[in-house]
Amino acid sequence: MASSNQGVAFRTPPEALASEQAQLNPFDWYAEMRREHPVRYDDQRGRWDVFKYEDVKQIVSDHETYASDVASTDIRLVDRDFDTDRAPSMIRADPPAHGRLRNFVNSRFQPGSIAEHRARFEQIADDLLDDIDSGANVDIIDKFSHPYPVTIIADLLGLPRDDYDQFLTWSKAATELSLTGDEKAIESNKRRRARVQREMREYFSNLISERATGSGDDLITLAAMNDELTHEEKISFCLTLLIAGNVTTVNLITNALWCFEENDLFDAVRTGAVSRTKVIEEVLRYRSPAQTVRRVTTKPVELGGRRIDAGELVLARIGSANRDPARFDSPEEFRPERSPNPHIAFGGGIHFCLGAQLARLEADIALEKLLDRFEVINPDLSDLSPQTFLYGVKSFPCRLETGN
Repeated sequence: MASSNQGVAFRTPPEALASEQAQLNPFDWYAEMRREHPVRYDDQRGRWDVFKYEDVKQIVSDHETYASDVASTDIRLVDRDFDTDRAPSMIRADPPAHGRLRNFVNSRFQPGSIAEHRARFEQIADDLLDDIDSGANVDIIDKFSHPYPVTIIADLLGLPRDDYDQFLTWSKAATELSLTGDEKAIESNKRRRARVQREMREYFSNLISERATGSGDDLITLAAMNDELTHEEKISFCLTLLIAGNVTTVNLITNALWCFEENDLFDAVRTGAVSRTKVIEEVLRYRSPAQTVRRVTTKPVELGGRRIDAGELVLARIGSANRDPARFDSPEEFRPERSPNPHIAFGGGIHFCLGAQLARLEADIALEKLLDRFEVINPDLSDLSPQTFLYGVKSFPCRLETGN
């Protein structure tokens, strides 16, 4: 299908999702594709799209057939990720490199290890909420949903506190994609992101060198002292945590508020009538922050009655899989206590999201603190604009009141 010199688009939306409204609500298109074209080839973008739950689950679980390392193939991405397809990364690597890049830090992201940080995470949430006045109209992303997980990951990395504002600025720049509009705006965005990446790489390179003989317990020191990783791999590890370590949580928190407003659930979640744990899982299913994952076939394969050659880019539509009626009862309904809830929002197999438990804990604390602090949370859903990096919105205006 796609030749070695043909540009392949990963992030550029298909024609059906070209409008902002369609990007906010891709679910009607997903349903149509599941019915009529569950596995389809997109000639314009040189890639395959896969929509059904069982097919998507197979793709994310079978790393031997569906590899993650696109950079080692002839595929040329024309809308390359910020997270460097050219540098080694646990997200983009296949075995055996994948294990080497991930295993050294696995224990730090297990539920028990993450839970040890709960008090610190709660303090970070409280400090941010202290800066929001009752009755204020705020962008909840700018004031809370974004700085909260960014501060947490900066803490875990062991960054100097004086650098947190710079870290927040970099995090914003890392996820500001511009794939539509005039070519001048797109090129300007690419240049700005390239400059930010150079700044970040230099920053982390210096920190890693400084901590190579250190004795700290932070993640940068852990990486710096690992003799199995190259210096470039250590930098890539830090960049990956910066991006993957916060963008999912930003959108998970905001998408939860979006779902609560649509389904009149603020009081039920606040009082405990609805389990926060279960409702977070339903948000992950219903408005999955990661709507797609990409893989490349390592051999010819038949999927959904279609033959896919080796070396083809495949986009597994997680957001569609999580609304597949073949797997979920009434999938278009938001059921806050849905059980069982076998969503695949965090992927599967060896690439199951390393930070899944961190994101869950962050969201649990954030929602608890936010709903306890403000009796009235009144989002304005009238003019939402979609992100282009993950599934979510660029801003989320709310009026917040503490009550009497």
